[in-house]
Amino acid sequence: MIWHDVEQNSEQWDALRLGKATASNYGLIMANDGKAFGEPAKRYALQLALEQIKGCKSEFAFSNDHMERGHEQEPIARMLYEEMNFINVDNGGFFDHVTYGDSPDGLVGSDGLIEIKSVIASTHYATLTRGSFDPAYRWQLIGHLDCSGRDWVDFTSFCSDFPDNKQLIVYRLHADEFVNEIERLRERRSEFINLVSEVKKRILEDV
Repeated sequence: MIWHDVEQNSEQWDALRLGKATASNYGLIMANDGKAFGEPAKRYALQLALEQIKGCKSEFAFSNDHMERGHEQEPIARMLYEEMNFINVDNGGFFDHVTYGDSPDGLVGSDGLIEIKSVIASTHYATLTRGSFDPAYRWQLIGHLDCSGRDWVDFTSFCSDFPDNKQLIVYRLHADEFVNEIERLRERRSEFINLVSEVKKRILEDV
């Protein structure tokens, strides 16, 4: 594994991720775990195969209002997190494992990571009342722990619509509490990477 000190959404960051299975999409890979891959995972495999063949970002990639809001508000959430914990958050960079990788939102000390989600009020409230991290990001968070080899990751939900003392909610996941899930991810991801290779081979054979 090689860690690259690059900024998220930069050209260098995009180039490093090209054709690799990344943690933000591990939820697609882990769907139907133990069974055949579903259509979303198959579409993702096609995306990665095309990126590997063409050497450029696939047209599958997209941006929406939620993603744009996240990019805009992430620095605010990061600052609040730093103030709350009296600590600096370093650049997350990219953990490169050749065929897969991971880009956490930040590194915390020598043992931790942070994943920031800037969300709408209803989603933030659901996290608040749940008393735990948003399960929609379960496999991304587990992927952070696996790819980085770090001890913990802080899931951080941010919503500016809430009162100042409730705008930031943080839940910590420890790697030693998710040993089985990490192993499941590794096995399923290996199967998925094989699927990408099969799709790539079929495309090239038919050209």
